[in-house]
Amino acid sequence: MKIIIEQDKCVASGQCVLAADDVFDQRDEDGVVILLNDDPSPERLADVRQAALVCPALAITVEE
Repeated sequence: MKIIIEQDKCVASGQCVLAADDVFDQRDEDGVVILLNDDPSPERLADVRQAALVCPALAITVEE
């Protein structure tokens, strides 16, 4: 799995963090998404996919 973040698209809604807080976080200064873990455990893969789906800006892409 490859997780791609397009920070320039991010609207800082925080939905990704709610879905997978051990994989995504937000920068303190502007709330833009950052990737904490580019190799999530197999149990968290569904949460990572959900984070990409709920992102209102479509700033997260998951490639299988």
